Amino acid sequence: MKRMFSLKDRVHGSDAPITFQWQNILGNYLATAGQNHTVKIWDRHGQLEEEIHLSGVSTGLEWDKDGDVLCAICEKSNMLYMWDANQKKVIKIDSGAKDGLTFLCWSKTTLLLAIGTSKGNLILYDHKVGRKVSILGKHNRKIISGVWSMQNKVALSGADNSVTISDTTGKTIHQFSVRDLPTRIRFSEMKRGGGKNESGDNTVSAIVGKKTLFLYKLIDVDNVIELAFQPNYGKIEAYEWYGNGYIMIGFSNGYIIAISTFAKEIGQELFQLRDHHDYLSSIAISTSLNYAASCGDTSVRIHDLHDVTEVSAIISLEDEPKGLRSIDWTSDGQLLAVSSNRGNLHCYLTKLPILGDSYGTKLAYLTSLLEVTVVNQIEEEPATAVSIDIEPTFVACGPYHIAVGMNNRAWFYFLSDKESLKTCDKEYLETIRSMRLNSDYAAVLIGGKVQLHLIDQRIHSGIEERETKLFPEREDMGRAMCCALTNDFLIYGTDTGSLYFFYIEDWSQVNVFRHSVGIRSIYPDSCGGHVAFVDEKGDGFIYNPVNDSTFEIPSIPSNSRGLLWEHNVYDKGVFVAFDDANINTYIFNRESTQGSHVALIGTTHLPLNQKPLLLYNGSLTLQIASGKTTSMLLDTHSFISVPDGRDEMQVDRKKLEQAIALRRWREAWVICEALSAESNWYRLGAAALHALEVDLAVRVYRSLRDAGMVLALEKLRDVEDSNLLAGTLASYIGEFDLAQDLLLSSSQPLAALEMRRDLMHWDTALQLANTLDPDQIPFIAKEYAQQLEFTGNYTAALSHFEKGVMRKPDYKEHDEACAAGVARTSIRLGDIRRGVQLALQHPSRQLKKECGAILEGMRQFQESASLFEKGEYIDKAAAVYIKCKNWQKVGSLLPKITSLKIFLQYAKAKEADGKFTEAADAYHSARDYDSEVRIYLDHLRDPERAVHIVKEQGSIEGAKMVAKFFIKHGDYGSAIQFLVLSKCNDEAFQMAQQHGQMEIYADIIGDDATPEDFRSIAVHFENDKNHLLAGKFYAKCGEYPKALRHFLKCSSSDSNEALLMAIEAVASAKDSKLTRQLIDFLMGEADGVPKDANFLFKLYMALGQFGDAAHTAVIISKEEQNNGNYRVAHKLLFSMLRELKNRNIKVPAEMENNLLILHSYILVKDHVKRGNHLIAARMLIRVAENISKFPQHIVPILTTTVIECRRANLMRSSFSYAAMLMRPEYRNKIDPKYKKKIEDIVRKTGGNQEEEDERTTPCPYCGSELAETDLICPGCRNTLPYCVATGRHVTRDNLTNCPRCQFPAISSELQRYLDVEPSCPMCAERVSSDELIRIRNPEKIFGDIGA
Repeated sequence: MKRMFSLKDRVHGSDAPITFQWQNILGNYLATAGQNHTVKIWDRHGQLEEEIHLSGVSTGLEWDKDGDVLCAICEKSNMLYMWDANQKKVIKIDSGAKDGLTFLCWSKTTLLLAIGTSKGNLILYDHKVGRKVSILGKHNRKIISGVWSMQNKVALSGADNSVTISDTTGKTIHQFSVRDLPTRIRFSEMKRGGGKNESGDNTVSAIVGKKTLFLYKLIDVDNVIELAFQPNYGKIEAYEWYGNGYIMIGFSNGYIIAISTFAKEIGQELFQLRDHHDYLSSIAISTSLNYAASCGDTSVRIHDLHDVTEVSAIISLEDEPKGLRSIDWTSDGQLLAVSSNRGNLHCYLTKLPILGDSYGTKLAYLTSLLEVTVVNQIEEEPATAVSIDIEPTFVACGPYHIAVGMNNRAWFYFLSDKESLKTCDKEYLETIRSMRLNSDYAAVLIGGKVQLHLIDQRIHSGIEERETKLFPEREDMGRAMCCALTNDFLIYGTDTGSLYFFYIEDWSQVNVFRHSVGIRSIYPDSCGGHVAFVDEKGDGFIYNPVNDSTFEIPSIPSNSRGLLWEHNVYDKGVFVAFDDANINTYIFNRESTQGSHVALIGTTHLPLNQKPLLLYNGSLTLQIASGKTTSMLLDTHSFISVPDGRDEMQVDRKKLEQAIALRRWREAWVICEALSAESNWYRLGAAALHALEVDLAVRVYRSLRDAGMVLALEKLRDVEDSNLLAGTLASYIGEFDLAQDLLLSSSQPLAALEMRRDLMHWDTALQLANTLDPDQIPFIAKEYAQQLEFTGNYTAALSHFEKGVMRKPDYKEHDEACAAGVARTSIRLGDIRRGVQLALQHPSRQLKKECGAILEGMRQFQESASLFEKGEYIDKAAAVYIKCKNWQKVGSLLPKITSLKIFLQYAKAKEADGKFTEAADAYHSARDYDSEVRIYLDHLRDPERAVHIVKEQGSIEGAKMVAKFFIKHGDYGSAIQFLVLSKCNDEAFQMAQQHGQMEIYADIIGDDATPEDFRSIAVHFENDKNHLLAGKFYAKCGEYPKALRHFLKCSSSDSNEALLMAIEAVASAKDSKLTRQLIDFLMGEADGVPKDANFLFKLYMALGQFGDAAHTAVIISKEEQNNGNYRVAHKLLFSMLRELKNRNIKVPAEMENNLLILHSYILVKDHVKRGNHLIAARMLIRVAENISKFPQHIVPILTTTVIECRRANLMRSSFSYAAMLMRPEYRNKIDPKYKKKIEDIVRKTGGNQEEEDERTTPCPYCGSELAETDLICPGCRNTLPYCVATGRHVTRDNLTNCPRCQFPAISSELQRYLDVEPSCPMCAERVSSDELIRIRNPEKIFGDIGA
């Protein structure tokens, strides 16, 4: 709140506190009194108006009810000092009292003054007539306070602790005593409740000893109320009545509470708050503002009485360290005065008259009683404060000037960048009602006239005839009720309903509009092209002076306070109308499919006591009572994001609708992108069509990929006829009546006919064609007839088909369509002969089909069938012939029939006639195999054919019939088979059980039964002691413990099969206990007989325990190897190794090494056979080095090694292994055929034979050279992969792999090998040499050399 002025510097001669009183009603003057024996009267701006000298210190100071007279009294004097505010003079009146005057109080209804004396006497002085009445002894001691009621009764409190209530004659009506000194006596109305309230002041209240609040009810004097409060509140310093019987009380410790005087609520605190920390000295309530203020410490706190717990404002007075004393408002609440304990007084502006105006985006508004602020925030111009000479009652704003004024006088100020200069002041003949400014002129509404004059006549001194002019010019033109001023026009409205446009440049009237009733207010847009006005009925309109058209403003507030046009170029046509509570947002749509019109967008709540000044981009600038402005975004513009980005815009469908309604297409597009829903894009597209925005609509429908709509709209881009464009777009959005009216008004009225034809609105189309283009009537009649026929109105359809016949060669197809329609409708209407004749003559097959269907529905089967047959619809014709039982015709058509349904009907008919062979064939053609089986079994006695059909077609019902047949003939095995085939498992099981055919049933049922079926079979075999089958079926039904128990009980003849099934069951069960049980059995723990290790290997494989399986595989392979079964061992190791690699499990080195030795041995035979003795010798050397792994064939292997080394010219190696054979343990086991030869090698050759070194090839990893058969590189220490064809290590430049097992090989060697034997030497699977692919990028396998 703004401080208006301060009274400091011992304004009353000392630092003692002063007393003050605001002038009642007007509040133009403030009276103060202090210790210097003077009363000073100040105006509301702090200027000293009068000084009254007293004989002593003031003891009383009060204004009369109207604020016209101020009365003051003082110590040691019986004089009354009266100051007349109108005449500005002081009158002294002798009160006639013999003792000192201590109190005075004016009546609230008359000019009666009550004066109390120091001895308790009362003087009643009537200022109007000058009469004094003295009442002695009203109190025993001095009178200290008092108050008048609205019923003109006076209540007085004295130092004798008593209160008296007297009438205007001084007669005591009531008198009562209290326990302590009564102060601050008040009259008010206490609510009684129960509907018994009496209007008027019925209660006297007083503070008693600053501790309690005393309530004395005049209507119930026996029921006195005295309220005490919590001690921590402190002493009662002040209290005020307010509202509907409420009391606000202030306490010395800073607390404020409120109580109600309703009988049920007496003594209850409505609220309690602590306004001040140290102390509270006074409270005051403004009924006009509905505010309460408290002072204490060094601050003033203001509360809104609607919510007292919230602090509305705080005034801090840090320059008053001794604290504050008293507080009071003016009657209108505009000013608040606060006195301090140092004798100072401060005045604050709490409420300004809300005066403001705008011109374009420039605002001028009252910011203080003598200051107007001019600002243009939109164009970011700095604010300018203009000091004015008077407190205005209006403010007007122009582009270069502002004007303020009151009564009949106005002051004009020129606005410049540096300062504001007072241009002139002007006095008018009558009180100014309103004023409008433009750059040069002012338009002033006074007394039913508008005066147009130059603002600064000094600038335009050469055009005297344009200096001033009054409107209306004649009395018969009515009284001016409102006016507006644009740069070019003066516009004013009269009480007769006329709206005048005066062109300032030509200084002449250019347009007049006549309205039905008087015009109350007008609001032109910025250029004056459209004028909004409100008439005396409260209705609003938009007027276009160009074409003299008006458009009603819907739902305008009945007591509208004003209207503002939007100044943002993107919101062209938007305006708001407002009253005291709400703001309605409108848009004037100049172009749309519905023509120009005004639409209501929405309503926004207007905050209390705020005045709209400017609308820009949906933001409303409001003037508030504190002399400031605030901005508020209209609810209808909530789609506009917050400019500083602090608050993200929450997009939804409502915001899209707002943007569309306001035609903010850019924002609507962004919202649609954010919502990303197809329905929203369609909504935007429809709105663009309504607004005739073709380019926008093209963009929208293109984004929707609606090619048809885009192409249609593209054709409208260059249409200049607005009615044609609007009508076409209206038809696109379904407003066809509107579209027709617009198209008929356009340059192409035939477009309306085309639209109605496209919409199949045939009645309307015929009417339009009759007027616009009669040649179109036959075509429309045909199309109309087709629709009527479809809807079942055959009589009207026949009539229009006949009207559509043109009988012109150029329209043959048209006439044929009409003839077809005549044929169909004639048949439907009962003229069958005509219809059939026309259908037979007509070339269309489709017509014959349609007419045949109609006749069939009418049960005219013979005619229907003949039409179907004529139209070559053979199946349909046969079906109809069947209905009329014309079997001869059906039989003749059978070779051409394709419908199964016809065959079925024919078969049933032949079966009924006893012709079973023909019926069976017909059933077969109809694919009714169940009926065919029935015929073969029941009538033709051919069960073999029936069985063949059932097995071939899988018929369930047929299988049942065959099963019944076999049961009947005692063939239970076959019966069980067909019962299972027919899904009758229970019957099949019972039959198998009864007739000992369970094994057959079990074989037949396979894996397609339910767990219950499997369990039943298992129980059966369990009872029969058939452990193998019992275990098998227990496993199938998931009961693995029982299954394993039975498998382990199987006899030796079934043991192998039982163990394999047991392994499968344990693997499926995934039960560690069952696994352990089976392993114990296989290891011989149960019966002391270990089982074949292959079973243990298979168990580990089934369980997925590949490590254990690998270990077992190695053991088994060793056993096989020891037994001489080298290929079996090789196969086992290979399969295990491939399984481990496929599962990315590391292969044990021992397994790889054993496989290498076995594979090397297996290769020997092939290479010996092929004559590759060197390869065979090298492989045998590798085997001989591990000869201990071949215990069964040591001597044969060594013998072969000696021979092959000799053939390969490896003499040293041949001698070495020959010498080994000469050992005693081997010598006698040598084959006699080779014994002598080997002995000769040892004797004659000796160990000195030379042997060629083995050829070297590079290591595939590091490139180091090493012998071909070496598999460990001495350079990089890597184990090298070997070729499956030769056993040598592979190389990078000649690398391939087997396409089946993926084992590596030397490409050329494997190809040579496969050319002779097309199977892989490792996996033994068939491989063609053509399938080999040389590996071109060995780096992926071996890495870069040297890496």
